[in-house]
Amino acid sequence: LEDQYSPSRWSPRLDRDTIIDAHLAVTAAGGERGAPGEGLRSVPRPRAPPPPSPAGTKRARSSTQTSLHVPYGNGDGEMLDIYFPTDPSETFPVLVYIHGGYWQCLSKDDSGFAAPPLVSQGVAVVAVGYDTAPKGRCCPAEATAACVAQHPPTLPFVLCLGHMDAMVLQVRRSLVFLVERYPRIRGIYLCGHSAGAHLAAMVLSTDWTEFQVVPDIKGMVLVSGVYDLEPILHTYVNDALHMSREVAQRNSPMRHVTPAAPAACEVLVAVAQHDSPEFRRQSQEYSQALRAAGWCVSLLDLAGVDHFDIIEKLSEDSYVLTQVGRRAVPRR
Repeated sequence: LEDQYSPSRWSPRLDRDTIIDAHLAVTAAGGERGAPGEGLRSVPRPRAPPPPSPAGTKRARSSTQTSLHVPYGNGDGEMLDIYFPTDPSETFPVLVYIHGGYWQCLSKDDSGFAAPPLVSQGVAVVAVGYDTAPKGRCCPAEATAACVAQHPPTLPFVLCLGHMDAMVLQVRRSLVFLVERYPRIRGIYLCGHSAGAHLAAMVLSTDWTEFQVVPDIKGMVLVSGVYDLEPILHTYVNDALHMSREVAQRNSPMRHVTPAAPAACEVLVAVAQHDSPEFRRQSQEYSQALRAAGWCVSLLDLAGVDHFDIIEKLSEDSYVLTQVGRRAVPRR
């Protein structure tokens, strides 16, 4: 399982270390963030941060009207980067992007690279920040002060920043914030990559009555995700996450597929040809489970890409997944 859940092991383009550096160079905002790719490696080891890049998020921030580091809560990572369409005075759809990084690295600061093609079409793009591991584990009572204060009363425990339950909750709360803060939004479309696809998928099972707000989610694009967390328990990934079997089951979208409501959003599950067999299996089985529950779901198996460039290419107008996203998200 170690190799199966080591995405860099399966790319035919580059070796497992080089491909992480290349991925960060494509997506990054530039500047030093300190070994941000460690959680993506099968054998973590010290390394220098990538050099500042003129591409990716840095380019998007310089060419787009933005509101950066918008807080949606009190946690250090609870911030949004918002890339507005040309005329934000009108109503507009919004694509909410949730980054990957195995729940322990990367950030919203690596997540604006896909904004330009959508912003030019009248779609706002929101990059969600959340508190990643390795801070996470259930806190003892005496450590409560260091933990997330906002949590639904239905949870019988305190949530720590970086705990899997907290990350899922933060993504849900970010959507509530968007609805309340920006009433001109006309439809929300979620896109998540890898661990971000997992967090996006957990949104589908949300009981919104706890939040007293129901986001108008029109569509979801899940890219190379993990939808059953139990296999992760037996790999290096859980060294930082500290998940118990109970936590993994509680946060596995495969275990919480609900019957589709009449107005349920459409779901696109995308997977790379050069994802590992386990990643491919999870995408196939999750799409089948959604379909069996009545969801309108499509499975897109993308040839010639791996776990990393399947999402990197969203910055390209001609990329098939960019075009699918444009068709799925109507212009304002």
